[in-house]
Amino acid sequence: MRILAIETSCDETGLALLECSGPLTAPKIKLIKSVVASQVKVHAPYGGVVPTLAKREHVKNLPVLFRKLFPKIQVEVAGTESRPEFKFPNLGHPTTRSCDDPKIIPAFRSSQGTALNSSRVRKLLDNRNNFPVDEIAVTSGPGLEPALWMGITFAQDLGRAANVPVRGVNHLEGHLFSFLLVSHPTVPPLSKGRPGGVASTPYPLLATRLFPAVALIVSGGHTILLRLDSMSRWHKLGETRDDAAGEAYDKVARMLDLPYPGGPNLEKLAAGGNPRAVEFPRPMLHDKSYDFSFSGLKTSVLYHLRDHPTAHCSSLLAPRSSLPIKGRPGEVRPCNSALGRRQSAAAADVAAAFQQAVIDVLVGKTIRAARETGARSVILSGGVASNKALRRTLGRETKKIGCQYLVPPWKFNTDNAAMVGAAGYLAKLRRKNYPLRANGNLGI
Repeated sequence: MRILAIETSCDETGLALLECSGPLTAPKIKLIKSVVASQVKVHAPYGGVVPTLAKREHVKNLPVLFRKLFPKIQVEVAGTESRPEFKFPNLGHPTTRSCDDPKIIPAFRSSQGTALNSSRVRKLLDNRNNFPVDEIAVTSGPGLEPALWMGITFAQDLGRAANVPVRGVNHLEGHLFSFLLVSHPTVPPLSKGRPGGVASTPYPLLATRLFPAVALIVSGGHTILLRLDSMSRWHKLGETRDDAAGEAYDKVARMLDLPYPGGPNLEKLAAGGNPRAVEFPRPMLHDKSYDFSFSGLKTSVLYHLRDHPTAHCSSLLAPRSSLPIKGRPGEVRPCNSALGRRQSAAAADVAAAFQQAVIDVLVGKTIRAARETGARSVILSGGVASNKALRRTLGRETKKIGCQYLVPPWKFNTDNAAMVGAAGYLAKLRRKNYPLRANGNLGI
């Protein structure tokens, strides 16, 4: 079946078209096309995501991205920005129903709002290349509710126009199953009850060879550790009690005067620092639970910067003004002065030490969970999973305990619609349908 996926949970507008088949034990996810519109430039002057601006940008971006997937279909936006109505006046869709079915005709209306006659409907439906989609999957939570509603509204209007079912999807499940978004997923052969080595001949992903598994979902708003027994059964081992790891990255980046987006810029700065230069705490690393806490670590960085005022990045930033200088406002750039070099080194050391503390906690808890639960696989996903140091460290430690390491390509770690489509297909197989209602606090 073909699924059109829609993602608008935060500041990324995403659409994707996927071909999905196979049972829960061996799902096959083929990505046909994925498009994403970033809002980084819109939110950068504010140092974070502004929900009302995010909503406005989704209204603008959704029709543009839709046209990239389906060039023959025109999309119109009517109504106010708070309650936009998306219209698809020339939409055709393949259906098994009779074209004279009275239930079909109201679904296809002209831009003036009058019902089209049955001959016009028949012509639209006969054009099977216009909209070859069997189901629409849209994120219903968690996320920013004003942003979520834009994707849901778009999906509902499209579903009514094309007579296609719309399924609500859990954004966290999208991250969880994003490891399926690879061209040829493979698993090494079993050895003494555990996978080990590298398969000489790749073969399709089989759920029975992956589970039990431990999954770490780590993003700006969530840090969650799960145990998976199958594609349809899992339970939460632990989660953050305060700040999520990505949230801590962003807050420490602001302390260091780094521009938005903070997490990626902090990672770049940390690459040039000494992770052992500052001894920051590893909160709850040795706690018996699998919960996390990064608020104390963030406070330790704050106190360190208070006591070491030269460890900031002010000299690394192009001034936020209209002066004719080289470099864009907020851009990190090298400083040639001796003071600037010292400040740069101090800030890089703080960033590197902070990042190492976060990685030690995330990896330590995940590996301990894998050992204690007898996991065959370790799964890493979420926006922070694009951090190279975290990916590399967890991969190395997973290999030491003989587990399979599953992590999606970088482009599928950050918010995208492809992962929503994959999660939507698995939700269909599980007969799980989240309400088409924005739920900013939806859990997994």
